[in-house]
Amino acid sequence: MLSIIVCHDQNLVIGKDNKMPWHLPADLKHVKKLTTGNTIVMGKNTFKSLGKPLPNRKNVVLTRDENFSAEGIEVIHSLEAIDALPGHVFIFGGQNLYEQMIDRVDDMYVTVIEAKHQGDAFFPAYSFEDFEVKSIEEGTIDDKNQLPHKFMYLVRKK
Repeated sequence: MLSIIVCHDQNLVIGKDNKMPWHLPADLKHVKKLTTGNTIVMGKNTFKSLGKPLPNRKNVVLTRDENFSAEGIEVIHSLEAIDALPGHVFIFGGQNLYEQMIDRVDDMYVTVIEAKHQGDAFFPAYSFEDFEVKSIEEGTIDDKNQLPHKFMYLVRKK
């Protein structure tokens, strides 16, 4: 199974200056729940923004840099190498990898921030003609999660 997992705002912003332009602990918890025990694939800049591998899942970095390595990650150098990864694989970002993979994934786990932010990294536009909405769950607003948000699960139409 090949999935995308992403959090974007109403303008499809996913990042600014190699960071997320918001703080939403509910989304981080959601990502952890979905990806623990599975594989996440990210570009080198996304990995650098994390600073270290995420625990309890296989961390894979896709890069053209043949000399890149980091403790606790597997490095691959082609999109085809993603196809060889076993189990449930989540495309984890950033913009370039999402653009290359959006037409290849089976489904998407999308957190939508119901606001607009400044950004320099964007998720590619997608259509509900291509994806069926299987579920939408409104996020809870509280002291730690002050941005309106929703969790969507989308499956590619056959």
